[in-house]
Amino acid sequence: MEIEINFTKSAQQNAEDYFEQSKKSKRKAAGAEKAVLDLETALGKIGYNTTQKKQFREIEKKEWYEKFNWFFTSDKDLAIGGRSADQNEEIYSKYLEKNDLFFHSDIFGASAVVLKNGTSATSKSREETAQFAGCFSSAWENLQTTVDVYSLRKEQVSKSKNEGSISKGSFTLSGEREWYKNMPLEMGAFLNEEINKVEIAPMKTISEIKPKKAILIKIGKTKKSDAAKYISRELGYPNIDYIMQHLPTGPFSISEYNS
Repeated sequence: MEIEINFTKSAQQNAEDYFEQSKKSKRKAAGAEKAVLDLETALGKIGYNTTQKKQFREIEKKEWYEKFNWFFTSDKDLAIGGRSADQNEEIYSKYLEKNDLFFHSDIFGASAVVLKNGTSATSKSREETAQFAGCFSSAWENLQTTVDVYSLRKEQVSKSKNEGSISKGSFTLSGEREWYKNMPLEMGAFLNEEINKVEIAPMKTISEIKPKKAILIKIGKTKKSDAAKYISRELGYPNIDYIMQHLPTGPFSISEYNS
């Protein structure tokens, strides 16, 4: 322990100064201890227990794909989509690989969606990914009920600053596209118990996997924040911000899904 001595004061004055400092430290420590006890009491009253603490800690652990829009198809294939122009760039440059498929809605302003190992995926997985791509486009904000979507192989997508790119200064497309016409803008939210996260997937996937409980998400008049709170409450998932981050942009109609 280091002790500073003020040589302009006597030994008795120095001792008195340290005595006062000691009393202040004890008062602060006592105050901090009381604050902790008060907080624990308050949390106890609202039912915050060790199980919830563990749940919050688990929520903080994220897989690499969770920074994007994501879902697993009914065949367990992973699809990811950009939540911004920067993320569209990142998905193209870092995560679009040879055997993947690139999906995009036929509308200005849409997520770049990649289905991992999409070239060998079933038609069912591709349809589900196409619906996912449609939901994460400006079509939802424009209050459309359907939108056309197409897919391409990696070699058909390149970076360019020329006219006709998917998004400004990002990509150019070439070759024949595979089309998915009139994709309905419908999604569902459910608790994926394998990873303990709310998964927001296209309705085609929800209809296939039939989770124990799901929330139907359509275009409506409910604000995103209110929709996220409803999903959080109904699915027992406390991280409302996480849910908001993975919802499309626009208003919602939400209700319990009955298969």
